[in-house]
Amino acid sequence: MTVWGAAAVDGAAAAGTLRVGLRDVVTPLARERARELGVEIVVGAPEPPREPAPVPPPSPLAAAGPASPVRRMRPPSGALFRRGAPLPDAVRPGVAPDARDSGRVVVVGAGNVGTVAALRLAESDVFTEVVLVDVDEGRAAGVALDLAHAAALSGFGTRVRGAGTVEAAGEADFVVVTAGRPRQPGMSRSDLISTNAAIVGDVARRVAATSPRAVIVVVTNPLDEMTQHAWTSSGFPAERVLGMAGVLDTARFQALTALTGVARADRVAAWALGSHGEEMVIPLSQASADGRPLPAVLPGPQLDAIVDRARGSGAEVVGLLRSGSAFLAPGLSAARMVLAMAADSGEVMPAAVLADGSYGIRDVYVGLPARLGRGGVRGIVELDLRPDELTALRAAADRIRERLAGLASVA
Repeated sequence: MTVWGAAAVDGAAAAGTLRVGLRDVVTPLARERARELGVEIVVGAPEPPREPAPVPPPSPLAAAGPASPVRRMRPPSGALFRRGAPLPDAVRPGVAPDARDSGRVVVVGAGNVGTVAALRLAESDVFTEVVLVDVDEGRAAGVALDLAHAAALSGFGTRVRGAGTVEAAGEADFVVVTAGRPRQPGMSRSDLISTNAAIVGDVARRVAATSPRAVIVVVTNPLDEMTQHAWTSSGFPAERVLGMAGVLDTARFQALTALTGVARADRVAAWALGSHGEEMVIPLSQASADGRPLPAVLPGPQLDAIVDRARGSGAEVVGLLRSGSAFLAPGLSAARMVLAMAADSGEVMPAAVLADGSYGIRDVYVGLPARLGRGGVRGIVELDLRPDELTALRAAADRIRERLAGLASVA
């Protein structure tokens, strides 16, 4: 990877073009200089060969015994790119460089959800770089700079930068798609379908061209339909396109259950499956609190009320905010999925995935328990659902199919 500054743009002024590699970093100052001089920055050139670093002579202290390990450090903040600060490699204390370097994550959409997701991914200190992309390049750069300023506060070495296009962000291992119009009071998720389909389809095609080996996580609403649209638009294998919904909806159910006092939210086990909306299915046969089945510790009417509130929690937040929609829990949920995949953990999470015949459902994106790995979805896990729960899950898939038929007419 090479960092290109304003001096490189000045040197390319005569040719009118500066060619940079997919993983290269172009500083904000260099981009400003390119606009001033009319220099086109073309992404996709191979990285220039590097001269091998000179080997220093052995230290005279070496004979005295083993030395303390030397840690190579780099500036903690991407803000330093603008001042041409040196960018040597860095590792977290006690972590080998290869273990730390999980590549680049691109978050498309520098709104509230994208900002929260990017912050969580950066402060995890797992990735080399997190890039925020937005059609408003100034917003993307500004939010990225603000996040980079938090490096010392949160203790991370991840580089953070902003870009105006997917292409300028460079090749990514994971792409989180949050771009799209948010819900407003009185709107359903389905009301957004035509507007957001155009945005998600365009992003998916650009990602496929720029990052052909990436895993795409869709957050844009209506979630299930937008995830299937991203899959068909990208041409990716289905295991590399999944949607964030079940993690968020499960977290909401856990939090609302915890309000009863039966257990802390993180000690409530549950699954939110089906659709991200009215057809959400929370199988209570699989729900527990501190290991106790929830139906044994909470009365049926109270549990039903919690399920209903979880199902409508997104609209509840929208109504309270009056402008905009939920962003903290959605951003954290998307980041959690990416981190599980980057760790190749094999963790099972509820996600919008292409049904493969499990649960009697096939060829539609719907919320199901999915085992996640570095390459996306390893497989779908079948829970032992009651007949009524299974019927509700299949009905949710049917409703998604109906909405997809409407999407085909506007996409």
